Amino acid sequence: MLWVLGIVVLIGLVLVAVWYRFHNLFEDKVALHVASLAREVGAKRILAVFAHPDDEQLITGLLTSAKADGAYLSMITATKGDAGTQCPVVCRQSDLGAIRHAEVLKNGFALGIDDQEVWDYPDGGLPDQPVEELVSRVAAAMERYTPDLVIAFWPTSGATGHKDHMRMGLVAEQAIERLRAGKGPYRGPRFVAYPLIPRASLLKLGGKLGRFVAENQPLPTHSTPGNIASKIRGWKIHAAQADYVAKAYKVPTRLLYLIWDKEFYALREWGGV
Repeated sequence: MLWVLGIVVLIGLVLVAVWYRFHNLFEDKVALHVASLAREVGAKRILAVFAHPDDEQLITGLLTSAKADGAYLSMITATKGDAGTQCPVVCRQSDLGAIRHAEVLKNGFALGIDDQEVWDYPDGGLPDQPVEELVSRVAAAMERYTPDLVIAFWPTSGATGHKDHMRMGLVAEQAIERLRAGKGPYRGPRFVAYPLIPRASLLKLGGKLGRFVAENQPLPTHSTPGNIASKIRGWKIHAAQADYVAKAYKVPTRLLYLIWDKEFYALREWGGV
């Protein structure tokens, strides 16, 4: 029986070694780990500026920890995600925009988001839209919601390399600059947080696109707990994309988030409000 015990111990050690190896791909020691990014900077009003339904899955830990501290949460989603590839197929492709619109509203409610706007720009076509129009709309939304912390994509990498992400990141920055230069009572947020995917995972698992993102995003300044339960629940709500993470990383969703258990952000101070 001792040989059986030895095999069990050996298998356990191998599993621990494998877990440790992959966990390191989703870690970044340069980031300061904090329980809540919003609490760290004293943010009480938060606005996320995103491109697609399910983009908010990157920041569920930030949102839920801020909500637990009583913060006001708002979010803009610029498209309805109607051009996405269903994973799995849950509806007629012609109905996908309506389905994903409902999914992001439902997930936003589950995350405690107080106000949401889902706009009707073409999925995949944000770089073709007039920049002035997008900047004006985002700036107007910031004036309505008066966030002291904005969450947006880094303009040259977009967290995933998606051109819609990059465009909305650029638009968010230009909207903030416009508010800072204006004379209204609200002068933009004090801080912007850019969600990042860990560099090591991009380089090891992301292929050519992953290398592009890794080379064009900043180093993270902060990490926070990712709230695994809210991420798993969110993918169930986003039924048309429920298998996206498992397919992209070739790991079951629940197992992936046991490994990728933190969120990473580059925090920038703008000095508005």
